[in-house]
Amino acid sequence: MKHWGKILLCGALLLGSAPAAVPGTASAAGEVSIILDGYPLPFPVEPLVKNGTTMVPFRAISEALGIKVQWNQSAKRITASRVDKAVVKNVVLTLGSKTALVNGGSAKLAVAPQTIRGTTMIPLSFFSQQFGAKVSWNQSTKTVSITSPKTEMYTLGFYAMSSYSEYALLPDFDAMAFGWSRLDKNGELTTTGADHYWPKADGDITPEYIVQNADAGGTTPYLMVYSGDDGLEVTKNLEDKALQERTIANIIELAVQKGFKGIVLDLEGLGMTGDKAKAAADYNAFVKNLSGKARAQGLKLSIAVHPINSSYTGYDYKTLASLADDLIVMAYAYEDEQRPEPTAKVDEAIRLALKQTTKDKIVLGVSLYSENESSVNTKIGLAKRYGLKGIAVWRLGLIGQKAWNEMNKSVELSKS
Repeated sequence: MKHWGKILLCGALLLGSAPAAVPGTASAAGEVSIILDGYPLPFPVEPLVKNGTTMVPFRAISEALGIKVQWNQSAKRITASRVDKAVVKNVVLTLGSKTALVNGGSAKLAVAPQTIRGTTMIPLSFFSQQFGAKVSWNQSTKTVSITSPKTEMYTLGFYAMSSYSEYALLPDFDAMAFGWSRLDKNGELTTTGADHYWPKADGDITPEYIVQNADAGGTTPYLMVYSGDDGLEVTKNLEDKALQERTIANIIELAVQKGFKGIVLDLEGLGMTGDKAKAAADYNAFVKNLSGKARAQGLKLSIAVHPINSSYTGYDYKTLASLADDLIVMAYAYEDEQRPEPTAKVDEAIRLALKQTTKDKIVLGVSLYSENESSVNTKIGLAKRYGLKGIAVWRLGLIGQKAWNEMNKSVELSKS
């Protein structure tokens, strides 16, 4: 996997109504496939077409679209709800009834919800469109394509050194990580060097002003501390307790002194070689040490981690998640360097992470170095599908207007 620092050297700034159906009374299982945000959506029971309407398991489609559902066994009734900008949408479906209730008013269904092969199935197109999803049908491939509704979720951006060209985007993020510090070859914290350095002022705009202005505008500023382990910079800190104490003290002092409200710890490269279990245990101890001191100063803490399905396996997600506010899963820049990133690998990275910690602790890293305006919402769609805490966009300066416009269709990026 490419280190973020290597990518930084290449840039200046881190910083419907279409029928979901086919003719006929019923189609056998497996003939209909569902694509959600450009990637297949699996179901515990295969979708099927009944009387021209695609039927899907209600709980699976609800969870994938972020819709809360309740099942009343005695009344055989499904109640689904979603809040969009403080507006609540409620849909009630009853098994065997072609009449649904939408915010109290009645609406007709082409096919009633029913139990098929032991699973409660509902009409996909009606249900999805009630909650703002767009549904289309491809007759030749027998494929239903769903675009999930625009969603409010936590968004963190990355901002780097010397260019202020996308400074105006800061207010559109909930948080911003400023990559202005790193560990040097001796394992010491530094704000100077070839990359991840404290930037010079651009006229009246100073780094300190950017941090203060971000905070005043509602975007939580994080100090990002980066290091690869190419020269054993991280390993030195894990094994030299005096160096570790000095490094952590310097990180906390810099964050507090410069007005940051949190720390993003991005120490990469652990676990590719050597004793992986020891590396993970040593890193846990480092983060525990830092976490205690950060919280004593009222600082938030996020930990950037390689995906579990990468070459770097020296990260104990379960323990790290218990010590930090969240884990930023850098599910990109795999060694095969495909662009866009293989969606199946990103999907696997999320599923593996969810075996170690809860969805509210996972922030999916989305690299605009790898993605483009045609692929970015598929990756964001996975974060939405699994109900993750949010996304971390790598990085300002790589986004581009076309990709930004597409992202705005998927997730609420503006807090205004």
